[in-house]
Amino acid sequence: MEDILDVYTWEYDEKRVLVCMDEFPCQLIGETRKPIPGRPGSPECFDYEYVRNGTCSIFMFAAPLKKWRRAEVSERRTRTDWANQIKKLVDTDLHN
Repeated sequence: MEDILDVYTWEYDEKRVLVCMDEFPCQLIGETRKPIPGRPGSPECFDYEYVRNGTCSIFMFAAPLKKWRRAEVSERRTRTDWANQIKKLVDTDLHN
């Protein structure tokens, strides 16, 4: 693990850009009832019931040594979505 963490202490090299990538699904939820506002001595109350409004995928790219990051939300996560994100990274993001 220490070897991996040492990577973040390297000097920035324009020819060898360190890029981290993560992707994760996210469930979109909505409230079914309005929260009850808090009062002095009583916190705001939320109901545990929710309505599911679908899902999305979040793609996150970061180049910590370049002090750059990008996050993008997609309605779904398919091979094509992933490939388009990598294409944008290579064609656009790394050239700025």
